[in-house]
Amino acid sequence: MYFAALLARSDDGWEASDTDLDNVETLSDLVDLAHESSIADDTVLVLIEQEDAWFGIVRVDGEDDPRIFLSDSLLAKRSSYGSMLVDEIVGRDDSDADDLDTLDLDGTEDGEPEPAEDETDTADAAATTVPSGPLGDPRLLEDVGIGERRLLALNGDALSEIADALGCTDVLEAVR
Repeated sequence: MYFAALLARSDDGWEASDTDLDNVETLSDLVDLAHESSIADDTVLVLIEQEDAWFGIVRVDGEDDPRIFLSDSLLAKRSSYGSMLVDEIVGRDDSDADDLDTLDLDGTEDGEPEPAEDETDTADAAATTVPSGPLGDPRLLEDVGIGERRLLALNGDALSEIADALGCTDVLEAVR
């Protein structure tokens, strides 16, 4: 079970809204959601949590590139939204997968031999390797009072602790 919320900074503090991630397939989709809730192109934090197992933060500041932090990349990789964020951080883009017209289905089109079985296994293992532990930018909340050490130490109900540090616990809990 996921919980996802958007925290948009305003002149009066933070405004929260829950969000449905059903139509989110890419980081661009997530950034578009953040822009929709943005107040005068100010900071928006997309908070995602899966049953206190892992949490993720996507920070969108106007038109700047989004910044991402995941508390546990291995656990996040096991879920669809977490996997999307892990792949974005480590620089993989599975959306450019070959279509059927360009696949070398029998290995004879370009005359190159098929790789040996052990070479294929090694390449597949390297492609699926994800670093363990926190991943991304642990400093993405420093300017709002949550330094790298504090962010890395969060566990359990981390989103409530983040909201508490931002001074918007009531706002976040209202959409939870």
